[in-house]
Amino acid sequence: MGVPDAEIDALNLESLRHRSIHGIIDDRQKMFNILAGIEFEEQELPALSELLTEEDFRRDYLRQRCVPDDYPVMIQDHPEKSWKHRPSVIIPFTYDNRIVGHTQRFLDDRKPKYISNSQPGYVFGTDLQHSDWTNVVVVEGIFDALSIGGLAVMHSTISDEQAQLIRKLGKEITVVPDQDSAGMELADRAVELGWAVSMPPWPAGIKDVNDSVMRYGRLATVLTIFENRETSRIKIEIKKRNLFKKLNDE
Repeated sequence: MGVPDAEIDALNLESLRHRSIHGIIDDRQKMFNILAGIEFEEQELPALSELLTEEDFRRDYLRQRCVPDDYPVMIQDHPEKSWKHRPSVIIPFTYDNRIVGHTQRFLDDRKPKYISNSQPGYVFGTDLQHSDWTNVVVVEGIFDALSIGGLAVMHSTISDEQAQLIRKLGKEITVVPDQDSAGMELADRAVELGWAVSMPPWPAGIKDVNDSVMRYGRLATVLTIFENRETSRIKIEIKKRNLFKKLNDE
């Protein structure tokens, strides 16, 4: 094609360098995946569990909580045989598209509200993430995560194993704590891990992401989360103090 041999040699060398760099990156990524590999045992759902149908009265509760219709929520459709004869919904916990646990949310006013089967280090919502998403939002509760496609740690802290699993996703991480005293523990842990924190200035009566989605919708909630995203320790501490003051005034 009329290209000088010296130029071809230079192109071949440059190509070799790129292949070498990509090879190193691929090897490191494989090693990271091995080191960060977290496995969970496959689990059975509660006995007599069935997939929730469109006509079931419990669908209204899920829509009120802004749970996507395509998430596979289960029920125990035999009340006389279910736990304490109480109506409930069952949220399967999945990892790599395998069921590894669940939480059962009862719909009456009695306690307990939840009964869960969760393995150590598990983070809910990894299967909700899309490969082309560059950010991930970490929240406390299952319904918080479902309503925005986020991750739920299901506690007011983040264990080392959970942090490892979240980092494995390779995305920018933003933690949104519940706006109560327990939620501030989650904020402190996020700062310790070097992650961003968002504490949107929600009005009284809205203490978590799901509350916000139910009032303002998913898009508006996500926008306020990223508009109030902070990475500065000082700014996060100031926001925490302001939130404590707001809680004490309520």
